[in-house]
Amino acid sequence: MDKAAAIALSALGWTLADDDRAQRLLALTGLSPDDLRSRVGEPALLAATLRFLEAHEPDLIACAEALNVEPVELIEAQRALEQ
Repeated sequence: MDKAAAIALSALGWTLADDDRAQRLLALTGLSPDDLRSRVGEPALLAATLRFLEAHEPDLIACAEALNVEPVELIEAQRALEQ
């Protein structure tokens, strides 16, 4: 697994650890819990998770702090996954 995918998977785990945030992710992306389970390793899903965090700066910053990375690393991971 490359670094971008690893960061994104960690960010997805962080996002899903909070019920309100997880519900907001599902609502805004149109994904279902089954979609998440079946597509968890897909670059498009991982990039969507990072876009979700980028769209709400407080979550982006909190996630970066929790993962011990800089917020820009989350954005760079998103871009790498979208290529």
